[in-house]
Amino acid sequence: MMGVTFANPEYFLLLLLIPLLVFWYWKKQKSQLVELKVSTVHVFHIAPRSWRQRLRHALFASRVIALVFMTVALARPQSTSRGENVNTEGIDIVLATDISGSMLAEDFRPNRIEAAKKVATDFIEGRPDDRIGLVIFAGESFTQCPLTLDHAVVANLLKQVQSGMIEDGTAIGMGLATAVSRLKESKAKSRVIILLTDGVNNRGFIDPLTASGIAQSFGIRVYTIGVGTQGTAPYPVQTPFGVQYQNMPVEIDEELLQKIADQTGGKYFRATDNRKLKAIYDEIDRLEKTKIEVTQFRRHKEEFYSAGIFAGMFLLLELLLSQTIFRKTP
Repeated sequence: MMGVTFANPEYFLLLLLIPLLVFWYWKKQKSQLVELKVSTVHVFHIAPRSWRQRLRHALFASRVIALVFMTVALARPQSTSRGENVNTEGIDIVLATDISGSMLAEDFRPNRIEAAKKVATDFIEGRPDDRIGLVIFAGESFTQCPLTLDHAVVANLLKQVQSGMIEDGTAIGMGLATAVSRLKESKAKSRVIILLTDGVNNRGFIDPLTASGIAQSFGIRVYTIGVGTQGTAPYPVQTPFGVQYQNMPVEIDEELLQKIADQTGGKYFRATDNRKLKAIYDEIDRLEKTKIEVTQFRRHKEEFYSAGIFAGMFLLLELLLSQTIFRKTP
């Protein structure tokens, strides 16, 4: 941002001399007038006017203008530029999301997996300075998107996620281990996994607490989210007569998810509807704030040279006129 300031504004008091000079000049001119009585002034109107007559006030005007510019120069105008250097310390975050068949239950709208995708997309858009990756798991796990700052890519790949992409089941340990492998080489000061599931670990060859211990050893914090209402939830079942709904019991290993969060310094959350799930992601967003350092700077550049040059030009003009047109004969 640009602006103009004055290092010595007190010199503007010199401008108060201008009205006094004008008054003095007016009195002087009036005292030099000589009264002459004539029968008509017509001859004065048709008589040619010399340059001396046309520019009779030029000397005084040049002196006044020179004084104005000299005053501005003495006040030392400075152009000031202000700005900010913003240094961000991003966080590396991996979203580990369960896409098992049970995530199609419709206790969330339209179902658990679509609700999770919507809230996660909003979360991604709100973290522009963080690298974000995506891991999905069911009976096995794989990386849907490695860590990247290109959040449009992450959001697009998240949009393509759907249940049935991989073998069914709930391999929480595998999903967590895959997320850890994506973060273990990270140089970020803060590394985070948000693990979302709606079931009980029943597949995979890696124990969830073993994976949690590995995350702890790398200083990776894990936030765990259990998704599902209390009691039973409507689950769509394909039958020869079309899709029918059965109320299936909601089984979430909350004790395991709590242990994973506690072991890694994270926190466990239980989401029972869309609103609660959104609130959980908002809380994680507040807990994991990107560090931003703002350094303000200000630069000054002296601008009095131009005013000084103009003052000199008008003084030179006064001198030139006084030695030519207004030169007094001895």
